[in-house]
Amino acid sequence: MANASAAGQGAAAPPKAIEGGMTLDFATILGVAGGFILITSAMILGGSLGSFVDIPAMLIVLGGTFMVTSISYTVREVIRAQSIMMRAIIYRQQQPSDAATQILGLADVARKQGSVLELQKHLQNLRNQPFLQKAVSLVVDGIPPDDVARILEREVHATMNRHMKSAGILRRAGEVAPAMGLIGTLIGLVQMLGRLEDPSTIGPAMAVALLTTFYGAVLANMVFTPLASKLERNADVEAQVNQIYALGTVSIGRQENPRRLEVALNSILPPSERVSYFD
Repeated sequence: MANASAAGQGAAAPPKAIEGGMTLDFATILGVAGGFILITSAMILGGSLGSFVDIPAMLIVLGGTFMVTSISYTVREVIRAQSIMMRAIIYRQQQPSDAATQILGLADVARKQGSVLELQKHLQNLRNQPFLQKAVSLVVDGIPPDDVARILEREVHATMNRHMKSAGILRRAGEVAPAMGLIGTLIGLVQMLGRLEDPSTIGPAMAVALLTTFYGAVLANMVFTPLASKLERNADVEAQVNQIYALGTVSIGRQENPRRLEVALNSILPPSERVSYFD
């Protein structure tokens, strides 16, 4: 059970803001870097690392993957997805249990002070959490709770859809990269078979044929698809955190007992992350 601090005991203390600082995901770094280190080590131990570098093969796979993926989306969306890839490594970490404790603290303040307007003093502390700040602002502004619930629900869905689109672009790139590798293999084989009378051209053509398949498999299975899965995981966590904030702010707007809110929040949290704010 995740226990809250003494905020739930005695007078209502100002709820501690969750800083949500940028966090390095060491699992992603270890997986990607470790995988490439292992492959590079195998290359070096088996021969020359330079034999695995081929510019035409890189152009076919990297350039081809970018161009074909942009057919399914817009160029702007594809470029944006490349920057979003960094979110799988560096992201703003928020745990659902911490979010539940924070919203219970806000509910406790509003309950003990007898007015939701008291929460206006805490809006500045929520500047690093735009969703929660917006949700509390809606309640403070006197928007009916049912309208607040609808507004926040639409925002949760819109945010989730944006994240899923970015993950979908990476998954599409993961599908295209092996296909471009196969196309490069066919190009290399055609070049090789068309110049059999010149033995000096067989090696470079065969290198293109094999390395394009290699590059495509590495990009798809070690970069694009795993990062898409991590983005989807992070999006699920963010959606759960936002749902907790939405549920809490609507409860505050309805001036419900915070203990009732605690029960409602624990019903959507895993047993290991449930909070005991008022115990």
